[in-house]
Amino acid sequence: MLEASSGNVYLDLGFSPAEAEYLLLRSRLMVMVERLISDRQMTQVKAARLLGVSQPRVSDIVRGRVERFTIDALIEMLARAGIRLDIVALPVSA
Repeated sequence: MLEASSGNVYLDLGFSPAEAEYLLLRSRLMVMVERLISDRQMTQVKAARLLGVSQPRVSDIVRGRVERFTIDALIEMLARAGIRLDIVALPVSA
């Protein structure tokens, strides 16, 4: 039997609404960093220099190891790459 998704995989997996939103935001930021590396066709060494992290940290990004990064760290990497973020707050659907 199929169930409709809430639109947040973490909520569907049983995380609390607050934690699910945090995990979803962190995942989205991680994807942004990974796409930046991919779109610019950077080696991990060049990406590490640009983002201000070590090459093993870039490897963690490329491998999708989201649990190893905080939202703050991901935002800092994006800022170092010249990416500015805007925040939009939306009400949670009931």
